[in-house]
Amino acid sequence: MDPACKNSFQRRICDGDLVIVYERYDTMKAIKVQNGSDFQNRFGVFQHSDWIGRPFGSKVLSKKGGFVHLLAPTPELWTLVLSHRTQILYIADISFVISYLEIVPGCLVLESGTGSGSLTTSLARAVAPSGHVYTFDFHELRASSAREDFEKTKLSNLITVDVRDIQGEGFPEKFYKMADAVFLDLPQPWLAIPSAGKTLKCDGTICSFSPCIEQVQRACETLRSCEFTDIRTFEILLRTYEVKEIKMEGYSNDRGTANRALPCKRQCSDGGSISERTSRITVRPSSESRGHTGYLTFARLSVTS
Repeated sequence: MDPACKNSFQRRICDGDLVIVYERYDTMKAIKVQNGSDFQNRFGVFQHSDWIGRPFGSKVLSKKGGFVHLLAPTPELWTLVLSHRTQILYIADISFVISYLEIVPGCLVLESGTGSGSLTTSLARAVAPSGHVYTFDFHELRASSAREDFEKTKLSNLITVDVRDIQGEGFPEKFYKMADAVFLDLPQPWLAIPSAGKTLKCDGTICSFSPCIEQVQRACETLRSCEFTDIRTFEILLRTYEVKEIKMEGYSNDRGTANRALPCKRQCSDGGSISERTSRITVRPSSESRGHTGYLTFARLSVTS
């Protein structure tokens, strides 16, 4: 979604738009709207022509009687439907990174390790409309696929994708003292930290994402030697809860109520009583909550450097 379009959720769907088709909370698909095409799932057949002109967020019906919702491709939803070319960062880590790197509209951000582009998409929205994200990946095919994804989501004006081995070559010299923030998602981040320090403005911030604590230890040693300060490492663990309505049914017999529900009773013609169904809201931790994803190490370039 083009961040220049304020209140994008109020936009109407046009031919050629990317739409997130929401079937249920754990089933969503990214579909490009094409007049004359259709989308089929277990709920029926949905004609794209019926989608065009509707506002994002609309509920559309199939002839079978099923329905789906048509949502705008926000970074949060895009993270859930994109193709996983590599391990990706999810919302909990992404929001923390953007906040702690102090990324605001107008910032210039460097990223090494584009991967699937999950974080890159959120970075682009954070720097819009006047900032820019320069992201690098050593794998040419991954970089090309990411570039195509950013065109689909209409973020290509905010993101530049280049093929470069940052661990071996460092960041391009043209970014010397220009970056507000740097993000590293590399197997050996300590090799790229000296180059990242040269690109940052005074008081600029850096973040390194690493799945293993040994990587964190070496990265921290290099950060200290490169005159970074305020070095901190975090692990973000997100616990989700399921809120459900369950039906409960009570009944009476000669010995009293056979269960512990408190049903609503109504009289029968023969003087007896039967119980109506009642419902209760239950809340419990989700059994599918994500555990460890990685460690986030942050630091700030010393003003005296």
